[in-house]
Amino acid sequence: MLRIAVPNKGSLSDPAISLLREAGYRARRTGRELVLLDEANDVEFFFLRPRDIAVYVGQGTVHAGITGRDLLLDSGVEATEHLPLGFARSTFRFAAPVGAMSDLTDIAGKRIATSYDVLVRAFLAERGIEAATVHLDGAVESSVRLGVADLIADVVETGTTLRAAGLEVFGEPILASEAVLITTEAFAGEPGLATLVRRLEGVMRARSYVLMDYDVPMNRLHLATEITPGIQSPTVSPLQNPDWVAVRSMVPRADMNRLMDELYEVGARAILVSELLACRL
Repeated sequence: MLRIAVPNKGSLSDPAISLLREAGYRARRTGRELVLLDEANDVEFFFLRPRDIAVYVGQGTVHAGITGRDLLLDSGVEATEHLPLGFARSTFRFAAPVGAMSDLTDIAGKRIATSYDVLVRAFLAERGIEAATVHLDGAVESSVRLGVADLIADVVETGTTLRAAGLEVFGEPILASEAVLITTEAFAGEPGLATLVRRLEGVMRARSYVLMDYDVPMNRLHLATEITPGIQSPTVSPLQNPDWVAVRSMVPRADMNRLMDELYEVGARAILVSELLACRL
């Protein structure tokens, strides 16, 4: 039976559970269960703290888990990123009082407040920069004002919290993070894991594409199919009117409105867009 660790709370939890449910797994808890058995798919889900998931995976207690790339790298365990999942994206940056620092070389000899000691030390070591890290759990923005540190290293989304604390980001990003499926080399070949990956990829691709149907005059078909070439090739079906055909094609969700405009310009009509739930490409 495949054992999968899932975040039990925080920004990773609900999107991870939704992704698994769309992939056909019974991963929704009815209460505060720590373990959930999905007998139909031969999978057992363990709901753990996001920061602990990499540790359980690295020790081989579970076959795979969903956590953040930042948490994986900060754990220092022998686990690897198996599949990026496309949600919970964030950027990890250095921030200091406004005007105090502008380059990574300014960090040398300073104190850095962070909840990600391992990640920050590895980043600095790769660049030959020596600095002290001050571990803090939770928010670190107040540490500079309170005299605990000279700068911070933390996840930055809008930057509003940093500005309120009188801080600004500087230097190159430490890491671009997102939710990832992780495992170890020992379990990378598990049949159940391969099935899980195919299902997750199918849901993520379905989220990125829509199905577009339209009618177009036969003499404009070549123009329309250049706009919507599909994955391998669009489906073209005859209509009762021999001068027209029906076309069905998968198109990127982000481009659908532009493509509808272009299709209309070349003579396509009855242009319809449908959601995809899952796919295998």
